[in-house]
Amino acid sequence: MTAQNRGTRITKLLGQIKKHYKPVGVTKDRTLIEHLIFACLLENSPHEAAEEAFERLKTEYFDWNEVRVSTKRELAETLKTLNDPETAAERLKRTLHSVFESVYVYDLEHLKKQNLGQATKTIEKYEGTSPFTVAFVTQNALGGHAIPANQGLLTAFLVFDIISQKEADGWHIPGLERAVPKSKGVEMATILHQLGVEVGKNPYGQTAKKALLAIDPDSKSRLPKKPAPEPEPPKPKKKKKVAKKVAGGATPTKKKKKVKKTAAADDAPTKKKVKKKVAKKATGSGTKKVAGKKKKKVKRKPK
Repeated sequence: MTAQNRGTRITKLLGQIKKHYKPVGVTKDRTLIEHLIFACLLENSPHEAAEEAFERLKTEYFDWNEVRVSTKRELAETLKTLNDPETAAERLKRTLHSVFESVYVYDLEHLKKQNLGQATKTIEKYEGTSPFTVAFVTQNALGGHAIPANQGLLTAFLVFDIISQKEADGWHIPGLERAVPKSKGVEMATILHQLGVEVGKNPYGQTAKKALLAIDPDSKSRLPKKPAPEPEPPKPKKKKKVAKKVAGGATPTKKKKKVKKTAAADDAPTKKKVKKKVAKKATGSGTKKVAGKKKKKVKRKPK
């Protein structure tokens, strides 16, 4: 697809998307680190849920360092209003940890003094950040022109045949920023985000399909298809020792003979031993009697 054709298609689709979603206000009076934290919460959830989760973080925790050292489970409980509380908690913890390891404070206002490209590269290097969070901070904290796109929006533009699978895998929508004026960037970003959240929550569900077909009826053949579940590995068969039976339920004659022979072999030496012992006893007693007879003295009668 040429850049001109892509731009025309994007412009047409944006007009259709605006018919189904209304823009949402974004809080501007936040520090750069606060915008980054909010972006971690917003990525796969509606604005209202992200705002609620952000306020809970500020009221339930002493500072951002306490958030950083909290467990993933504790944070997920605090962020339960989000669509992906556990993923958001992991993303937030990693980002805060990376920022702290980099500057040892939770203050990134110095990035505003750098040129846009340099500041953006610095944010990209923080672990836990994604193209969505970087674009959100670029747009709302650094004054740059960037449209944050989550995975749901990438899926939608793939279905609309605006981007290829390779571009979706690279988290890139060429021509989107050119099709949207900078003055309308924030407004359009909130509209696109609503579509992305709806599709991303369950790309294979009826809600996502209805939303996509309402915008582009010709995209039916490109709707996401649920992958077939992977077959379970075969369970190892247990070897059962079953005695072979002949007709009538009797055990084979050979086995009986073997048992008898074994029994006979076991009994034979025992009997021999017993006989030997008895013989010895008999011999001993006989010897004593004979010896006794020999020892008897014959009394002689006096003449």
